[in-house]
Amino acid sequence: MIKLLISLLFIAQITFNASAQQDTAKKAPAPKEDFKDDWATLHKYAAENTALPPPAPGEKRVVFLGSSIFEFWKQKVPAFFEGKPYVNRGIAGQISGQLLIRFRQDVIDLKPKAVIILAGSNDLAGTTGHVTNQTIMDNIKSMVELAEANKIKPILCAYLPIFDYPWRKGLEPADKIIALNKEIEAYANQKKLVLLDYFTPLKDERNGQRADLTTDGAHPNVAGYQIMAKITEEAIAKALK
Repeated sequence: MIKLLISLLFIAQITFNASAQQDTAKKAPAPKEDFKDDWATLHKYAAENTALPPPAPGEKRVVFLGSSIFEFWKQKVPAFFEGKPYVNRGIAGQISGQLLIRFRQDVIDLKPKAVIILAGSNDLAGTTGHVTNQTIMDNIKSMVELAEANKIKPILCAYLPIFDYPWRKGLEPADKIIALNKEIEAYANQKKLVLLDYFTPLKDERNGQRADLTTDGAHPNVAGYQIMAKITEEAIAKALK
């Protein structure tokens, strides 16, 4: 009788331990994927890129490569991108070096006819380190060379005016953006590339963004994006004529 009781207790203990292990396994959260090695956030659009079919015959696909200005554009005015061969690949906060790393996956592999490259402001804001205009221009030039090597028309942008970054006050970026835009324009002229001037139609008397066209002094509102839409369409038509 005692042996039987011991056996029953032993079986019960084993059953309890197995059940406890199963409960623990059910409750344990799945390990979170580590993206520390993905500095350029390549994973953000990886699935969308895979699902995107190749351009249809005659399709003139255009990729918008940039940071928050482009990412928020699709969020605020999605209708601009609907029904058009436009692929938005903006990621908020990115600097020009990150755009360069993403260029193959988010531009070349999508086989567009043109790419709009909007780069430089986050570099100037020191969002990810401190970068010189030369470094920004080197990254832009590398993207242009990659585009041209793959028969993609690069469209360069004069950056939007910003009097002060709302997240980094006191950097006085207005004159820095003007200086960078002059270098971008000079390079575009040298290479005979289309320059998409987002600066001039949005600026106020301080060389910041007009109050009626911005949400925070750095990002356009719907009215600002409507102005950008018009000149963007004109630049695309010019580049692809």
